[in-house]
Amino acid sequence: MDHVSILLVDDEQAILHMLKTVLLKEQFVDIDTVNTGEEAITACENKTYHCIVLDIMLPGKSGLEICPFLRQVTDAPILFLTAKTTDYDKLTGFAVGGDDYVVKPFNPLEVVARIKSLLKRYLPTKIAKTTSAAPPSSDATSSSTAVQGGVYDFGRFQVFEQAGELQVEGQPVNCPALVYQLLLFFCKHPNRIFTKSELYERVWGSEAISDDNTVMVHIHRIRERIEADPSNPAFLVNVRGLGYKLILPNQVSRA
Repeated sequence: MDHVSILLVDDEQAILHMLKTVLLKEQFVDIDTVNTGEEAITACENKTYHCIVLDIMLPGKSGLEICPFLRQVTDAPILFLTAKTTDYDKLTGFAVGGDDYVVKPFNPLEVVARIKSLLKRYLPTKIAKTTSAAPPSSDATSSSTAVQGGVYDFGRFQVFEQAGELQVEGQPVNCPALVYQLLLFFCKHPNRIFTKSELYERVWGSEAISDDNTVMVHIHRIRERIEADPSNPAFLVNVRGLGYKLILPNQVSRA
């Protein structure tokens, strides 16, 4: 884990000390700590992090308020620490760019487990982005089939697996790691219906703790990127009572 950089953001020194101690025991060695959201933004502007643990209740701007600013400078997965337990608060965290959350008081080993789960999804994508050649233009992938030469082409959008990139109408679109992984999973299994629990197990991993809200929010975040009208999706559709499926481009008009 010596190549992984983690940023811990909390105003409680005891929590920072506890998390850093546990992470060090788990062989993570590059761990930075800050106390405010403003310091977190500065840290991310000056260094590349692979995971950010972000407390919601911070002095000054809250974690929810600074998360959109973090998303402008990093695509690293963000794990919220929150004392708020309502579904509304959790969904707000996902909506502003978070990837997962842990409710206080928490077991530090659960935090480590969630960090590992996020890294398992994020790091392969990050490595692909930094080592692969630039993706071909959308003109080269206009086939009506779903996949051609490692490119999943759905007409309106294309997913370049080797480059870890999403393009919509020919333009690159920022896609956080787990949103991208979920979209890629659908692209690899078009026209197949998956329940929320199946999606969670296949994308987040069997070691993760299942949560329907997590899947629903990430479905919404995919639709915001690939659909012309996210409130009336043509590609990533809900099959009532069964689950979700991604429709092949030549079948969208009949969906």
